[in-house]
Amino acid sequence: MAPFSVEPSELVDFSQTSLLISACSIAFNPLFWNIIARQEYHNKILTKLFGGRSQTACYALAVTIFTLGLFRDSLYERALRQQPSHPLLADTPEVKYLAYALIASGTTLVVSSTWALGITGTFLGDYFGILMDDIVTGFPFSVTEAPMYWGSTCSFLGTALLYGKPAGLLLTTWVWVVYKVALAYENPFTAEIYVKRERAREAGKNERKKSR
Repeated sequence: MAPFSVEPSELVDFSQTSLLISACSIAFNPLFWNIIARQEYHNKILTKLFGGRSQTACYALAVTIFTLGLFRDSLYERALRQQPSHPLLADTPEVKYLAYALIASGTTLVVSSTWALGITGTFLGDYFGILMDDIVTGFPFSVTEAPMYWGSTCSFLGTALLYGKPAGLLLTTWVWVVYKVALAYENPFTAEIYVKRERAREAGKNERKKSR
């Protein structure tokens, strides 16, 4: 038998409830913030809840999303601890170096994105009517249009490699799928918010020209 031979059935322990819970939490978070944000955009539910203070409502959502993210990450790590390791992942120094590089890269993308956008720009301020003056094109948006999502994906992958868990690779693939679906819904909707603002600005210019 080869020194690193592992039966396929030993790669991922699907009997562990923590694996399913982690997968559900990964899917829940973007579903939650997209539903809440769209309800805010159409019905102003959070702004009304906070007495008409849209910025306060946005900050409250930001805290909620951040807390849910921490909870999701703890569930992910718990799931990994209860999964079998693979020797090629767990006992290979190069894999560890790659893991640290991915985690560092992912953290850099997430932190620099938040720095570039600010709290309201990062946490769906557009849906509260708090719009950016201009599109951010510098780093990390010069690398990817969704640095928060892909930075998070890099961190998930790096953590899976660091723990040496094939189940982590499976969950990271699920993260990628969930984020791709989320972006397919978010990007066109967010773009339309800014298109509407430009239409309103253009209409305002035309009205001012007519009144002269």
